Amino acid sequence: MTTPEAEQGDVAGADRATSQGAAARPEARLERAVRAAEQALIEYEIAVETFRVEVENFSRLHQQRLGPLYARLDELEAQIAEARAARTGDPEDLRQAQEARARLQPIPGVEELLHGWMDGDGLFPEAVAMLTDQPVRPPQRVRPSEEARSLYRELARKAHPDLAQEDDERKRREEFITRVNAAYARGDEEELRRLAEEWAAGPRPAEQGPSHSEELYARLEWLAQRKEMLTLVAKQLEDSAIAAMLRLAPDDPDGLLDEIAAQLRDDVAKRESELAELLAGG
Repeated sequence: MTTPEAEQGDVAGADRATSQGAAARPEARLERAVRAAEQALIEYEIAVETFRVEVENFSRLHQQRLGPLYARLDELEAQIAEARAARTGDPEDLRQAQEARARLQPIPGVEELLHGWMDGDGLFPEAVAMLTDQPVRPPQRVRPSEEARSLYRELARKAHPDLAQEDDERKRREEFITRVNAAYARGDEEELRRLAEEWAAGPRPAEQGPSHSEELYARLEWLAQRKEMLTLVAKQLEDSAIAAMLRLAPDDPDGLLDEIAAQLRDDVAKRESELAELLAGG
């Protein structure tokens, strides 16, 4: 990857070459500003995408590991409310029991939301196994390694669509980066290496001639708008509940999930005890 310092050296050399008896092109400074803005935007996009993948993967792991425990607590709350209502016959208790049960009614699309732990009819066998301390297949863990991160960043810098000036080249880069993003989200180092080889062997974009000042100004405006949009995306990620959890234990998110799971199991045990007392007393 060409560094900003190298680019500046190239521009300086070009300026000296063209200044032999003539002034440098008036667009030269504007072109340097556009290149610097492009590189800054690409680095920012890489940072935002990296953070998005981290939040998404942690959210998936959170649902896989804790979803069954939350579901069990909800079911126990409904059973406790129903047992209390059956025991007292109080209208208010009956209303609360009905509301608690209604919250557990099948919801369209819940299987997708809970990543295979339950569907509209209830918990899957793996979730039941987890709750009853039986062997269970561990949830899928997708957290890109340092090598995958490095490969992703390098590919994003080299093949980013924002470096293209022509529509055909932009389309080629967009399709390639889509594949890079998918491989990174899966943490697939082998695929990222293969994509790096593919890019190195593929056609390189043709060198573009000097742009007109109006086009350069329009380019800077577009880059500023893109940066503003990414800033909003980053803020939404930062403000999410999952990101807040990640900030609590950035170096050991799995440990944090273990702590929460232990607390939820304690809550389940307490609710089961409470339910047993209500049923015995009835």
